[in-house]
Amino acid sequence: MSHAVTQTIKLTDGHTIPAVGLGVYQSRGDECTAAVKSAIDAGYRHIDSALGYRNEALVVEGIKQSGIPRDQVYFTTKLPPGRCGYKPTKEDIQVSIDNIGPLGYIDLYLIHAPFGNREERLGSWKAIEEAIDAGQIRSAGVSNYGIPHLKELLDSNPKHKPVINQIELHPWLQRRELVEFGRKHGVAPEAYSPLTRGQKLDDATLAKVAQAVNRTPGQVLLRWSLQKGFITLPKSVTPSRIIDNFDIFSWELSPEHMQQLDDLEAALVTGWDPTTHPVDT
Repeated sequence: MSHAVTQTIKLTDGHTIPAVGLGVYQSRGDECTAAVKSAIDAGYRHIDSALGYRNEALVVEGIKQSGIPRDQVYFTTKLPPGRCGYKPTKEDIQVSIDNIGPLGYIDLYLIHAPFGNREERLGSWKAIEEAIDAGQIRSAGVSNYGIPHLKELLDSNPKHKPVINQIELHPWLQRRELVEFGRKHGVAPEAYSPLTRGQKLDDATLAKVAQAVNRTPGQVLLRWSLQKGFITLPKSVTPSRIIDNFDIFSWELSPEHMQQLDDLEAALVTGWDPTTHPVDT
């Protein structure tokens, strides 16, 4: 049985997204720009930023320094948490467009978290749809949405449906029901913190699998994510790790190794968890 994965995934709106992207959360200054350039040099074609990260322009500078054509790089950004609502979203999309300058458009725009109330969340989506129609955004999705939040959006009969839900995913937090619900409705799962923020890199089971396949624990976690069909977003500013994190396409994990990792489920949230935010507030 083959477990080969492709380097791109086709979304339900017809656009494709690179299956591995560089996360730049907390990356600042020249370090951020250098990390983006290192990633593109290593083969990455997908950078995941956010207005709240305050590094959109730094990412663009790294893309510029790489010399890669615009149509060969995929840029994601997000509406800041706490800014849900039609008017704030219209304003923040324009701020992001101004920040990215020469990129000209956003490949993927996400609502970073389902904070606020129903009217505010759906107002944000209306503003995003208008930006899609205006050519500012290509694809749109959400982040940290639980099933009730996805139902709310999908039941509103949106003109443009969400194509991605970016959530924390790794062997210790697999969110199987949420992933399956999203897929059933054309919403692809995208994994942030696939390396568990380093909290589980010394796990004994992970170490055994890594030794068996002669790879690093981080590479095993990222390969697991790909074989699960997730878009995955490793974060690093270290050139050697950026390279290692992309060296995950030419080998595979066996069904036995995948099962060993699947068995690690522990509902472990390593950061925040807005998926539990009440829908009626």
